[in-house]
Order: sequence, then C-alpha cells, then structure tokens
Amino acid sequence: MTLATNAPPTWDTLLTTTLNNYRKTLTDNVFGGRVLLDYLQSKGRVRMVDGGMNIVEPLLLGPGEADSYSQWQQIVVNPVGGISAAVFPWKQIYATIIISGLEEAQNNGKEQMINLLETKVMQAEESLKGILSLMLWGRRGANVKDFDPLTNLVDATLIAGGITPPAVADATMENLWRSPTFNVATGTGIGPKGEALAMPTGVTAPLNGQELESILRKMFMLASDGGKDHVDAIFASGDWFEAYEASLTPQVRYTDTSKANLGFQNLMFKNVPIYWDPDAPAGTALGLNSKYIGLAIHSDRNFEQSPFTGNLSGSTASTATSPSPAATALDARVSFITTYGNTTVRERRRHFKITGATFGP
Repeated sequence: MTLATNAPPTWDTLLTTTLNNYRKTLTDNVFGGRVLLDYLQSKGRVRMVDGGMNIVEPLLLGPGEADSYSQWQQIVVNPVGGISAAVFPWKQIYATIIISGLEEAQNNGKEQMINLLETKVMQAEESLKGILSLMLWGRRGANVKDFDPLTNLVDATLIAGGITPPAVADATMENLWRSPTFNVATGTGIGPKGEALAMPTGVTAPLNGQELESILRKMFMLASDGGKDHVDAIFASGDWFEAYEASLTPQVRYTDTSKANLGFQNLMFKNVPIYWDPDAPAGTALGLNSKYIGLAIHSDRNFEQSPFTGNLSGSTASTATSPSPAATALDARVSFITTYGNTTVRERRRHFKITGATFGP
C-alpha cells in the first residue's frame, strides 16, 4: 500500500505563487510610488508592446491636404507627407531577490518562507521604483543601458527616436522635432521651430515669484496649440516648487486633491498641476503632455521573474591576475525580476523644459 506524502515546498514554487498573486500589486506599487511614474500610468501611457527589433512610434510632423472646392470641380490629389516614425531601442532593467544560505536555514517552514519572500519582493519593488524614477530624470549619469531620460526626449537639440533636429531652423519636418527649452542661468533658449528665446523683459536671475510665473507662462504657451492641446502636468524640483508656492497667496493656493490624497504634493497653474518630484535636478521643471509621451514595456518581460539558482551554485572564470580558471560559489539563491522597455515621445513640441533656475527671496 502506497502512502500519500506531502512534498515540502520549494523556493521556486513559493516565489512563483507569491509573484503571481502579487504581480499586479508590484506593478501598481512601482508605478504608483513615484509621482512621475504615477502620472504616466494614470494617464494610460504605460503600454504593453508584443515585440519587434525596436519600439516604433508613428509621428505626425506636418498637416495633411485639405481645401475647399466647388460643384463639379476636379479635386487634384497630391502625395501627402508629414508622417514619419521615431525608433527607440529596447532597454533592460532588473532587480534581484537573494536568499542567503543562513536566511534559508532560519526560515525553513512554509509560513516563514512566504513571509521572507514577500519581504524580499517588496525590497525589489522599492529598488525598481527608485531606479526607474532616477532614469526618467537622467540622474544616473550617461548610462546608455538606462531607459532614455525624459530630460533628453524633452529637448531642442538632442537626438530622440533616431531623429536629430537640424542645427539651424529650416522648413523641414524634422525642424518641428524639438521641445521649447529655456536655461535661466544663461537667459537663452530655443523655441519649437528653432527660434531663439530670450529672457522675458524685466526678468533677471535669481528669480522671484512673479518672474518665475512669467517664464512659466511663456513656455506653457510655446508648447500649446492655443486650445486644449497643452501640457497637462508640470514636474519640478524642490526649489522650483517652494518658489512657486511662496508666490501664491493662501486664497489661490489650489491643488489637485485626487493626487494630494495619494501623497503627491502639487499646486495648480492654469488648471494644470505642478508636482514636486524629489528626483528632479535642482532648478529644473518639465512640462509634459500625456498624449505624446509614455513608457513602452515588452509584454513578455513585464516584471518577469526567473527561477532561483541553486544554493552554492558556482562558475569558473579566468581573470587577468589568475589566467587559470578559478571556481566561485555563492551561499545563496538568486532570482531576477526583469523588464524590457523604454520611454517614448511622439511629438516633442508639445512639452517644455526649464533648467538652471535659481531663486531669490
């Protein structure tokens, strides 16, 4: 007679179960834990992509053909340009879940294993949200493996999606592939058509509250079509946010309460929220239009976990000082959470960037 046995749980089995139950929470927490990531997700701008060699964003860089016509008039159809595509490479990020041999020995019961794994997954979650937010602001140096910083996509001269704005303003469609930018420290900037921008009349750095609003109004207008198509959020460094808040009277200090209730401090400008982002570089503000900017994530690598390596798994490798292969081993199990994706932009002129701002009393 064969007796039924209960197989002891394995780390891989428990990790799979834990992450399957927690995956949506992990994704929501990663994108909901930093104000810029929350903005992209809440606006529906984190999208899944099935694959491809690159991430392709169709662009509308110019108008089509339209005109009036009379009865029986022959309509001449001409080729229509103005549509192109920006191409963004896939980038890869990871976080590790590491269980040391000692932790394994100390947590060898099922409930203890589950509790430890949940803590490790939360640790990986915090690491992912922190590194993603820093990448979006370009705060990790010139690391070509990182997601493209939004501070590079929202720019007047840098390459984005494989397209370079011309050095001199001209009539080509590529000339529109630029964001209005302004450097307060130098008092100069570039408009959406390549035109030079100067400091508004009477404005000098360091800025007071009124001067800050003067620059903000100018950049807001340049990134707008004069109607509803304008930036729908502004993200600013702490000094920016403090200076703007100080310029307001208590009677007009309005906020977006839905985001304030989530813990994201904000103030309103032209019915658009200005958010304080602790990861933003000092003196910097980004005005974003969610219709034209986002994150693409590979559908097969959306915070996907790998099995644990075996404990005391080893490898051999040669080094410059030891040409003979040397064995290495780790008294731990390691699993990886990996994501493939990148930031994308489809119309640069609908965003703006202000840098180099300093503020006086």
